[in-house]
Amino acid sequence: MQRKVSVKSVLEFCLGNICRSPIAEAVFRKLVTDAKVENKWRIDSAATSAYEIGSLPDYRGQTCMKKHGITMNHIARQVTKEDFQTFDYILCMDESNLRDLKRKSNQVKDCKAKIELLGTYDPQKQLIIEDPYYGNEKDFETVYEQCVRCCKSFLEKSH
Repeated sequence: MQRKVSVKSVLEFCLGNICRSPIAEAVFRKLVTDAKVENKWRIDSAATSAYEIGSLPDYRGQTCMKKHGITMNHIARQVTKEDFQTFDYILCMDESNLRDLKRKSNQVKDCKAKIELLGTYDPQKQLIIEDPYYGNEKDFETVYEQCVRCCKSFLEKSH
C-alpha cells in the first residue's frame, strides 16, 4: 500500500508578478528542493493587476537570481478565484497587496487560503518587501535577501 504524500501549497503574490513574487517563488522552490521536500509543495506566484500578464520576470530580478545560482521559470499571471480555493497560503509583499487580496477573497466561496504578508516570517521583522521596479540592482538584492529570510522561516514553521 502506497502512502499518500500530504502536499501543501503556497502562492507568492505582488502587484505585477514580475519582480517580488517571482523572486519569492524561485527562492522558496530552491529551499524546498535543497531540503528534499519538493514533492510536498505546490509553489506558484501571481499578481493583482493585469498589467504584466504573459511577461517574463524583470531582467534585473533574473540577473540577481542568476548571481545566486537560482533559476527563474515563471510567466506573469493574475490571481484567480481558484487560487483562493486551492492554495493553503497566499503570501503577499505589502499592505496594498494584502488589502486587494482580502477584498477579492471575500468574493470567493470556499476560500481556504491563509492570506498574510510574507514579511510576517522575517526574523529581522521587516514586514514590508518594497517593490524594486523603480529602483536599481541593489533594490532587487534587498528583495532577494528578504525573501530568503522570510521563506526559510516560513518553511521551518509550516512543516
